[in-house]
Amino acid sequence: LPFSLTNDQEKAIEEIAKDQKDSSRMFRLLQGDVGSGKTLVAFAAMLNAAEAGKQSAMMVPTEILARQHFKTLHSLGEKLGIKVCLLINHIKTSEKKEALDAISNGSAQIVIGTQALFQNKVQFSNLGFVIADEQHRFGVDQRLALCNKGEEVDLLMMSATPIPRTMSMVSFGDMDV
Repeated sequence: LPFSLTNDQEKAIEEIAKDQKDSSRMFRLLQGDVGSGKTLVAFAAMLNAAEAGKQSAMMVPTEILARQHFKTLHSLGEKLGIKVCLLINHIKTSEKKEALDAISNGSAQIVIGTQALFQNKVQFSNLGFVIADEQHRFGVDQRLALCNKGEEVDLLMMSATPIPRTMSMVSFGDMDV
């Protein structure tokens, strides 16, 4: 990276990595202001999953945000030999087919997409880690539908502004933060 991580970013990466190594499923919220480096922290966790032979999926609410994340993470992943693919509704049919094939055969280690990710036609080879960016924009069933495409999938939800329901889950111990 062309910069150093902050102490908080390093701490978040360490805590998430510890959860990923644990035998129980991770259910965690990563909260931070816009521009605080949540995506970089999530990328580090996706690299952990790739090292363990698992695929990661990052679900975002808009195609614009999916393209932004893809551009950033594709560039970082390419330098490390990690294949990152994009799956959104508005891409060429040939690109969509290529993405679906890479997801199903496992050559795509990281998949960035919108709600297109939890559609029936999307079959992961070995999904082990899901990130829901701007998690408040997705319903419980949508997050669950994506997580159910793998076994014992770890879930990291990211938000700059968690909704009251999320905060109550943190308060009552249903989610780590």
